[in-house]
Amino acid sequence: MPLTLDQLNAATPAEAATLLDGLYEHSPWVVETAMAQRPFRSLAHLKHACAQAVTGGGLDRQLALIRAHPELAGKAMVSKSLTAESTNEQSKAGLTDCSPAEFVLLQQLNADYNAKFGFPFILAVRGPRGVGLPRAEIIATFERRLAHPVAYEREECLRNIHRIAEIRLNDKFGMEPTQGNQVWDWQETLAQHSDPGFAEKGQLTVTYLTEAHRACAQRLSKNMRDAGFDEVHIDAVGNVVGRYRATQTGAKTLMTGSHYDTVRNGGKYDGRLGIYVPIACVAELAAQGRRLPFDLELVAFAEEEGQRYKATFLASGALVGQFDPAWLEQKDADGVTLREAMQQAGLGIDDIPQLRRDPADYLGFVEVHIEQGPVLNELNLPLGIVTSINGSVRYLGEVQGMASHAGTTPMNRRHDAAAAVAELVLFVEQRAAKDGDSVGTAGYLQVPHGSTNVVPGRCQFTLDLRAPTDVQRDALVADVLAELKAICERRGVRHSLEETVRAAAAPSHPAWQARWERAVDALGVPLHRLPSGAGHDAMKLHELMPQAMLFVRGQNAGISHNPLESSTSDDMQLAVEAFQRLLEQLATDMA
Repeated sequence: MPLTLDQLNAATPAEAATLLDGLYEHSPWVVETAMAQRPFRSLAHLKHACAQAVTGGGLDRQLALIRAHPELAGKAMVSKSLTAESTNEQSKAGLTDCSPAEFVLLQQLNADYNAKFGFPFILAVRGPRGVGLPRAEIIATFERRLAHPVAYEREECLRNIHRIAEIRLNDKFGMEPTQGNQVWDWQETLAQHSDPGFAEKGQLTVTYLTEAHRACAQRLSKNMRDAGFDEVHIDAVGNVVGRYRATQTGAKTLMTGSHYDTVRNGGKYDGRLGIYVPIACVAELAAQGRRLPFDLELVAFAEEEGQRYKATFLASGALVGQFDPAWLEQKDADGVTLREAMQQAGLGIDDIPQLRRDPADYLGFVEVHIEQGPVLNELNLPLGIVTSINGSVRYLGEVQGMASHAGTTPMNRRHDAAAAVAELVLFVEQRAAKDGDSVGTAGYLQVPHGSTNVVPGRCQFTLDLRAPTDVQRDALVADVLAELKAICERRGVRHSLEETVRAAAAPSHPAWQARWERAVDALGVPLHRLPSGAGHDAMKLHELMPQAMLFVRGQNAGISHNPLESSTSDDMQLAVEAFQRLLEQLATDMA
């Protein structure tokens, strides 16, 4: 019989240790420490308590925990001396069926890894879906992580140990993240569509109105219909819009959604997670024959990334009345105008002005999104509450100095444009760090026609300055621009600066943020609040209606816009459950 929380909460310490035996490999102290947090409100609460126990255990115990785990396809597997849990996991990943060449490679990787780090390579080989990683992916991950610094890799091993323990707990409690698995599978299927030039390489790229993009729209339409949405259509800019009707006609609407386009060679979950979580919720409502006292409108936004055309937030912008007709004449890399692309896709350009939503019809906008950062991953937390989407300002700049001979120009006679920019970059780094949540980046630096033996006469650069509030952002901008001026005057160089983007911060609406917080708390998951450094469709809807966001933990240090972007079906399950609780709260509030 599966274990229950009631059993665990009522057990003596010795009984609890027996019930959870094998959870952390040869390390019963983790469970013994975690038991101090009883009673556990949920399985997620228990998982976090175990992670906290490891964090508080100190370096020596952490290293002992890592070293208690066997090597992948190592001596213990060959001699059949693995624990039952490890045998099951390595078998599910196919490590017991390695080819001779794979086995030899894994032995060499184990040796190289141990020589560098002094502990074995730990990977949750059952993977984010719990069914086992392909051997090729295991080997690729092994090779990639060999390049990590020691301290970083130690933490990565611990995170994988927590994932191993999570899957083992699921097995003990008979818990299957059914909805999370479905959301994960939907995203895998959608990722089969990719633009030419990338699909052949196994890379995911879906840019606005390409064949792959239109195929995604059709698949999303089918997913919504199959889930039970009453109405599904593709609008004048390519958004896939589904509506689940309320108990009564004329009810107000809660809008949700995210984008389905991607960056080039991107990840499978950025944007798309925020489409499929609501689909899973509607599927559950429809299966139960339940209606809500409000309409639920899901918008799968067609364009957010600005990859094919320089029209970022084109899709959500259209819903707030900010579609710029001048965009229609933009050309992509192949010379196809946006107007032509929209006509070829059968979209009604003349209908775009009618897409603007009337805020009087709406209760608000909520968005679920993968975090795209390391915070939740490092805290071992599955969900986070977004407090604000950072405001940003971007610049394209150039410093002009004097190109001169690198050998004959004395150091005190130079007007080095690159040195001036380098000084600015260091200032941006230091100044942004003073605010805590502010960030500053010079992502592009170039010396046109540079040469090894020439003092740079020009240096082009970009600045990206962000902060959770416009006041904080503007203070950062003012200090950076003042410093740029001072640097140039001191060094005898000139500068030019063009502002290319200015986006207002979008603080979460307090009432909607509180709804997310109550929903997460109801799951027994510790609350963590954080700003979003990335832009989201919620920024645009913020201009018409209250908005708030929920973040879902990413794996691999939370990396995003990258093929390594990942999340687990367990975390997706919690996101679905949090969304369901938010809907239930709202229904209760309106009763």
